[in-house]
Amino acid sequence: MDVSTKQLLLKQSGFTLIELMVTIAVLAIIVSIAAPSVSTQLANQRVNSTAATLENALKEAKAESIIRRQDVTLSYDNTSDPRVITIVGSDAGASNIATYSYNDNSTIASTPASITFEPSKRVTATVTYTICDDNTVATSRQVLVSPVANITNQTGGDCS
Repeated sequence: MDVSTKQLLLKQSGFTLIELMVTIAVLAIIVSIAAPSVSTQLANQRVNSTAATLENALKEAKAESIIRRQDVTLSYDNTSDPRVITIVGSDAGASNIATYSYNDNSTIASTPASITFEPSKRVTATVTYTICDDNTVATSRQVLVSPVANITNQTGGDCS
């Protein structure tokens, strides 16, 4: 290989500054389009996870009330760190049966704030729990408890 061929090969290798800047600009546009979608998906996943945790806690409270043959109360706390769902028995010592934690960006709302499962497979009050996220574009979920302690998880609810 002569010197002129070698110089020609060296000049043609690599990328120009313009090519690199165009590539970076295209990547920046793609990322700016995808970022809001990813944050919405993450918020929806947090809501779904919190709803599933609440549903599991409710099912455990229902089962424990039947097994222990006593009232079992489930309550949640949006102000604690970490946020928790607590299941407590009604025995003399009011023993703590279980504690579940859920995402700090999620919020659970209901009236009343606690529910008591009876050994007769009933609840003291029908409760609708609404699960929301700090990211307001997330789809809220509802966990409903019927008078006969049927537990359902569905989309819906008002987070305003």
